[in-house]
Amino acid sequence: MSDLPNKPKLSVVIPLYEEEDSIRLLAKELIQALEEQPRTWEALFIDDGSGDTTFELLQTLVTGDPRLRAIRLGGNFGQTAALQAGFSLARGQVVVTMDGDLQNDPRDIQRLVDKLDEGFDVVSGWRRHRKDRLVSRKIPSWCANWLLSRVTGVRLHDSGCALKAYRKSALDRIELYSDMHRFIPTLLVHRGANLIELEVNHRPRRFGSSKYGLSRIWKVLLDLSTLVMITRFFNRPGQWFGLLSLPLLIFALLTLGGSVYQYLSPSDAAANTQGLPIVLPGATFLLAFAFVHSILMAIVSELIVFLGDDPESDLLAGRGLSRVEEL
Repeated sequence: MSDLPNKPKLSVVIPLYEEEDSIRLLAKELIQALEEQPRTWEALFIDDGSGDTTFELLQTLVTGDPRLRAIRLGGNFGQTAALQAGFSLARGQVVVTMDGDLQNDPRDIQRLVDKLDEGFDVVSGWRRHRKDRLVSRKIPSWCANWLLSRVTGVRLHDSGCALKAYRKSALDRIELYSDMHRFIPTLLVHRGANLIELEVNHRPRRFGSSKYGLSRIWKVLLDLSTLVMITRFFNRPGQWFGLLSLPLLIFALLTLGGSVYQYLSPSDAAANTQGLPIVLPGATFLLAFAFVHSILMAIVSELIVFLGDDPESDLLAGRGLSRVEEL
């Protein structure tokens, strides 16, 4: 077996979390699929702090094959952090991501990269015939994809599909945090990348259970609001805070009107002699304070953009990702 070139054409990044039952079959299928395509390649298995024997199995699998790399994070930081670590360490000109649960088909990798070579920066997989549960997985995914397309303007049928191909030069434009991995294509499009979707095969899960469910909906909605901020209002954050402050102003005016009506109402004359109830005036004060705070945040954010305040920060170190180990 020849040594791995310093700059392989293709890097496959696979985040793993407690996939001890899948890892051997995954590696076998992956190697077979990659050896059938013409490009030089490497595969990076990113163990996201698994508590089972996933990393021990990876140690055995990568021994003797320089094309296989095993990286272990210092803790369980989530899929976004695992992908960011993989992107930082990948040496290929093209990066393909996929899940480690055997539901993605490694034979689709060549199709994704071939499509990328047609002149695109991102090729996003579309699990058109998805083999998942209807209520807990498919319906929330359909709703999330529709909402994401509406609020960002980037039309995707399946933003949650892990099987995607990117130009490394495009990935170098972004830094990921929180749970932003599902929004990578959208972020890249707003930075000038060319995107296309490609239907890919999807298989039923064979081992274990999904790490995602309905409990993550609230987290996704919060990340989506952040995505809207950084894609549509990145250079004009004052407008974002202005929009957020508008409901506060409306409710403050309504409670103020209620307070005035309560004070002037003849039916409340007896109550007025004993002192005005503080519920509505208190709500008015709090809402007005929140409105003023939002306006001040708008002013400060605009000043930061105007002054070009871009402090250098290590996004990885802040989450403990400096503690990685590679075999």
